[in-house]
Amino acid sequence: MRKKLSITATLVCSALAVATTSVPVAAQAQPHHKEYVCRDVSSRGARNTGTAVGAVTGGLLGNALSHGGGKTGGTLLGAGVGAVAGHQIAKHNSTHRECHYEYR
Repeated sequence: MRKKLSITATLVCSALAVATTSVPVAAQAQPHHKEYVCRDVSSRGARNTGTAVGAVTGGLLGNALSHGGGKTGGTLLGAGVGAVAGHQIAKHNSTHRECHYEYR
């Protein structure tokens, strides 16, 4: 019985010692401060849409400007150039800057 009481007392004292040593550490923690953080965000969907619209527009324009039997080649060339141009334009226009406060 004495041994059981001794073990219980030791465990309680150990738990109290651990609990009291962790309280000052938490109280000494540095306070959070706000920082203004900005990042560039781009929309992938806008770039895909720009590519598709550019390809269709370029294909139509290439078909309209080509003559005779070269209509297929003009259409494909126009679609390729239009797709690249549409992608680059959409990539440039779809990037915007987002800023917010963060606690650190």
